[in-house]
Amino acid sequence: MLFMVARINTVAFQGIDVQPVDVQVQIGAGGGLPAFTIVGLPDKAIAESKERVRAALHSLGLSLPAKRLTVNLAPADVMKEGSHYDLPIALGLLAAMDILPREELADYVVLGELSLDSGIRWVAGVLPAALHAAEHDNRLICPEACGGEAAWAGDIDILAPRDLMQLINHLKGSQVLTRPEAKLADSGPVRVPDLSEIKGQETAKRALEIAAAGGHNMLMIGPPGSGKSMLASTLPGILPPLSPREALEVSMIHSLAGTLPEGGLMKTRPYRDPHHSASLPALVGGGQKAKPGEISLAHHGVLFLDELPEFARATLESLRQPLESGQTLVARANHHVTYPARFQLIAAMNPCRCGHLGDTDLECTRAPRCAADYQNKISGPMMDRIDIQVDVPAVSVPDLNAARTGEKSSVVAARVSEIRALQEIRFMELDKSGTVRLNSQATGDLLETIAPFEARAEALLQEAAQKMKLSARGYFRIKRLARTIADLDGGKDVIGAAHVAEALSYRRFRLS
Repeated sequence: MLFMVARINTVAFQGIDVQPVDVQVQIGAGGGLPAFTIVGLPDKAIAESKERVRAALHSLGLSLPAKRLTVNLAPADVMKEGSHYDLPIALGLLAAMDILPREELADYVVLGELSLDSGIRWVAGVLPAALHAAEHDNRLICPEACGGEAAWAGDIDILAPRDLMQLINHLKGSQVLTRPEAKLADSGPVRVPDLSEIKGQETAKRALEIAAAGGHNMLMIGPPGSGKSMLASTLPGILPPLSPREALEVSMIHSLAGTLPEGGLMKTRPYRDPHHSASLPALVGGGQKAKPGEISLAHHGVLFLDELPEFARATLESLRQPLESGQTLVARANHHVTYPARFQLIAAMNPCRCGHLGDTDLECTRAPRCAADYQNKISGPMMDRIDIQVDVPAVSVPDLNAARTGEKSSVVAARVSEIRALQEIRFMELDKSGTVRLNSQATGDLLETIAPFEARAEALLQEAAQKMKLSARGYFRIKRLARTIADLDGGKDVIGAAHVAEALSYRRFRLS
């Protein structure tokens, strides 16, 4: 006697890549003891699926047959992780029991976690799964809570039921589920400080605008209470919103990580500020299930590292490769996972352990030796990757009591948006790969093309490079920074000596 196998399509995730998984369900002969077995390298969450599925079906008045039930997750040599296999397993059982038509389910990619009362709960990864379904001309079944993000995948049929009974009724024709509408994530009433609220610190404000305009990494060095953290917190207010393509990329990562708010597409640039006690896997990604880290969650946004020298040395050094390549590779014995990580690094630190270097009334007795020891916790190669290094001195009492005189964030944001639009047009014409969008990302011949120098500017850069002993990386980073400064100076095509001089002023000598 032949026993038909019911098949349901679902997916597994390897980084942001989606791999199809075939859920095969067979109800065996009546001989032998009843059993419910799931094979195909399931993790603990999937191994427990049988109890959730059994309880969910029981809540609908359905009992599993007292036979051998076998669920195979193919391909069998790929590790399966997550609770989103509950719903495809349940649908496979219902199809194998001839309660649901197998042909009706053949074109669907299915994800969802089941509650014991047959409710369908939110799961991570619905947006990349929906894009995978659209690419392969499939339809999608996902939880109601995830319908808003799935709808961004394009013109595909999507079912987003609240519970299993709704889905069964729709598939049997007794109820009609409407397609969910695409949603934007509601970030809530988060207040971003305005630049005009910061008293003094005009040099740091200027540096922050340059960093925002060109996507440059920035380090602020100053005593406690000088406004470093507040300056960094104003950055989201002057950055332009995500483009549609960027929003889709960022939302895919947050969907996989389970941090996509309200199940909709993100519209603001990520701003991540992990504590200095964060571990290496928390920052770059990894862990038992190789989840995205903070640098990937900051993709197309800002990663703010306060108290930079207090981070573990190995954790900081792990940022060097992602800062150059724009991605991070999480290597495991059985697989490798790659996540996008094109973020803008903004960091802050005290000049020394006590924080009062140069203040004869407050500095410790070990100055300046303690400052050299403290600052040398940041390696030379790491510092070399930071384009802007600016001093943020303590604010005087008269400045604190002075009326607001600085520009509002909205005014600076308008200039930043204009410069970023200029760069987008520039690189659209020059970079056929479409990967370079900001001055900070330009390399090789592309950098030489966009950064022509006046003779005086070229001579100044050559002389400074020799006296400051700039590395090749530092030399080209000065060029990129000067390009952005020239863009802010009325969009000058040729880089002048004043632009180079300002770019060089943001480069610090290390204490020894």
